[in-house]
Amino acid sequence: MASKEKFVFGKNNITLILSGVGITLIGFVMMIGGGSEDPNVFNTDELFSPMRITVAPFLVIAGYCVVIFGIMKKPKTGV
Repeated sequence: MASKEKFVFGKNNITLILSGVGITLIGFVMMIGGGSEDPNVFNTDELFSPMRITVAPFLVIAGYCVVIFGIMKKPKTGV
């Protein structure tokens, strides 16, 4: 008697989870930087850019939401 193993997540769930992780990583990479080689130099335009302050955290939160949706979504059972 061969029993067919059934995975908890379907193909769509795994795709959503991996894309959410990718979006989250892109957000974190966008937040990196802003440092200076010389400690006496402070570049406010680079450190407080709208990309780093607004867009990147929004992408991180959106990525977490996609991951949570991918986990909670019920997989298709007809296949």
